Amino acid sequence: MNNKLYVGGINYDTTDKGLADAFSEAGTVEEAKIIVDKMTGRSKGFGFVTMASPEEAQAAIEMWNGKELDGRTIKVDEARPMRPRNDQDEGGNF
Repeated sequence: MNNKLYVGGINYDTTDKGLADAFSEAGTVEEAKIIVDKMTGRSKGFGFVTMASPEEAQAAIEMWNGKELDGRTIKVDEARPMRPRNDQDEGGNF
């Protein structure tokens, strides 16, 4: 297991700091980042949290997966490596 976690189902009003504060209950948070739409700046409802160790990452999964954060039930799992992007997958070739 690595230290980076995927967090889905995040409330659109949750901030990076709010996410970090919540996950700090499970250990040391190195980074917490909510992904935002480049055009609107609005949260996409998911993000990533990097914990200091694999043990803390596992503790965070056990503590937060399926639990409520800011009124929404979140999904927490080990982050998978990013797949190469193919612009045609997004419905257009400009």
